[in-house]
Amino acid sequence: MNEHERAELARLLPPPARPELSSDRHRLLRGHLMSEIRDTKPTRVRRGKLGWVAIPALAGGLALAMVLPGGGDGAASKAPLAQQQGEQQVQGAQQAESGGSTLNAAPVAAVQLLTQAADTAAGKPDPKPGKNQFVYVDSKVSFAGTNLATGETKVDAPHRRQIWLSVDGSQWGVLKEEGKFGKAGEAAVKEGDKRPAPRPDGGLWLDPAKKPSLGAPTYNYLAGLPTDPDALLKKIYAETKGQGRTPDQQAFTTIGDLLREQIAPPAVSAALYRAAAKIPGVSAVADSVDASGRHGVAVAHEDSGVRTEWIFEPKTHEFLGEREVVVTDGDLGKAGTVVGHSAVLSRSITDKPGDEPKQNNA
Repeated sequence: MNEHERAELARLLPPPARPELSSDRHRLLRGHLMSEIRDTKPTRVRRGKLGWVAIPALAGGLALAMVLPGGGDGAASKAPLAQQQGEQQVQGAQQAESGGSTLNAAPVAAVQLLTQAADTAAGKPDPKPGKNQFVYVDSKVSFAGTNLATGETKVDAPHRRQIWLSVDGSQWGVLKEEGKFGKAGEAAVKEGDKRPAPRPDGGLWLDPAKKPSLGAPTYNYLAGLPTDPDALLKKIYAETKGQGRTPDQQAFTTIGDLLREQIAPPAVSAALYRAAAKIPGVSAVADSVDASGRHGVAVAHEDSGVRTEWIFEPKTHEFLGEREVVVTDGDLGKAGTVVGHSAVLSRSITDKPGDEPKQNNA
């Protein structure tokens, strides 16, 4: 029986009582995954807004079975989900025997998870910030930096990153990152004639947005995006044409950047998740871990041997952060190597750049 026949049979059969692997399959996969953990070694990859470069941080193992928590609006039926998960687990065991690195749930699981995340986002209160206020995002990130003169790569430990972005893009923002900038940052801010004086806290001033865009969004810009997922995805494809390795991966990356380090009105955030569900190649990952060590389920897209994962809290479907994992042995390392991590700790609206709000709402 070929793959298509198995998938068709899975759709026709009633859901199994327990969509789990047998005990011998569990032992096989666990042994394979632990072997990969021992073989993994760090490397680097470039990605993300403001040019940050990711650091490897190995996850603490992969789940052997995935059952998405309740929620959603029925866009993907739960019976086929359970059936296809069981079928995918069998395929995953076969992949493990032949050197595959990860168990992904069936594509329908990714659509359901993104639908659940959209429902959660849509239920959030709209912050409705004033034009003179700032979006504040507090994160933990880990990445590697390379000395271009020597070629030496230094891996940073997970550290705090804070950013303040003008709601309408008309005011100077601030970026603070543990262990970064310092005197070099002060020298940089003196280069521009119109820049404010160097910040005593070591924060780096960010230029006001001359023309907000998908690559440099403001809250007000995001508020003007279409809330229809099809129209929104069409706009993303059009405005990112020629960027990235493939249109689909660039669209996935663009949406991920908007989700990670900004705040958008609830209807727009929900539309971004629903638009992502329409990108060819999205898949679900049973277990992922963000830069702060929180485990969750994830939606992923693979390109050039690296899988980018958006991690969600399993019960609430809140966005936790991102992870990038090598899936094909190559220049970036062995399959299973984690080459990028971020974790969103809190988001809120504040009145002044550089001032931490008293209460943060993730």
